[in-house]
Amino acid sequence: MFTVKNLHIATGDTEIIKGIDLAILRGEVHAIMGPNGAGKTTLSMGLMGNPGYNIKFQISNFKYQINGEDMAQKNPEERARAGLFVSFQQPVEITGVSFLSFLRTAYKSLYPEKKIPLSEFKIQVKKALTNVSLPEEFMQRSVNEGFSGGEKKRAEIAQLLVLQPKFAILDEIDSGLDVDSLKIVAKAIKEAGITHKIGILLITHYQRILHHVKPDVVHVLIDGKIKKSGGMDLVNLIEEEGYAAI
Repeated sequence: MFTVKNLHIATGDTEIIKGIDLAILRGEVHAIMGPNGAGKTTLSMGLMGNPGYNIKFQISNFKYQINGEDMAQKNPEERARAGLFVSFQQPVEITGVSFLSFLRTAYKSLYPEKKIPLSEFKIQVKKALTNVSLPEEFMQRSVNEGFSGGEKKRAEIAQLLVLQPKFAILDEIDSGLDVDSLKIVAKAIKEAGITHKIGILLITHYQRILHHVKPDVVHVLIDGKIKKSGGMDLVNLIEEEGYAAI
């Protein structure tokens, strides 16, 4: 289980996240919706521990665990090895490092006990690329270099399918996607939850991807707090009346 309780996060001296509780089981999809400035990106960066984001946890009656293992004091690499994956809003380009080499290195770091031959690993990567409608040639291209916005987001989901973490935070994975790419990404997210039992926290401020993914739980984040949780009825309410309805 992925658990946070009474989570407070500050950037510098400004408190952004003001007491959040979440409990996500493997295989569940939870969505967090919220307007711009609600604290969604701060939440994802805080949970992953981005060292360049100047984030401080304010710890008081506070819990942040993955399968009972405390995450609060761990660095991003340790959180990744514990089973956490984050997809970024703006994936970075890594010139000179092929997508295949990047994934191979990441996989070996996460699963040092697994000795998978390169030929078998290529088959896994090819399958993941096929699932997000990217051609096999992407394996040899530099990570995200020359990728369109939609291709970058689909490549992030391909990474998720190959690395198979326990839990994944997808920060606005739908931004910049056209209708076809949105359907492809949504289908792959559902597969990650159902087939690979990955618990997913899907962060968005649009409703359209949720109609395809159909999350188990929807949370509305406003001003650093979860104001309401529910199901697709909550998504429909916001679609009709906006966040003012909350």
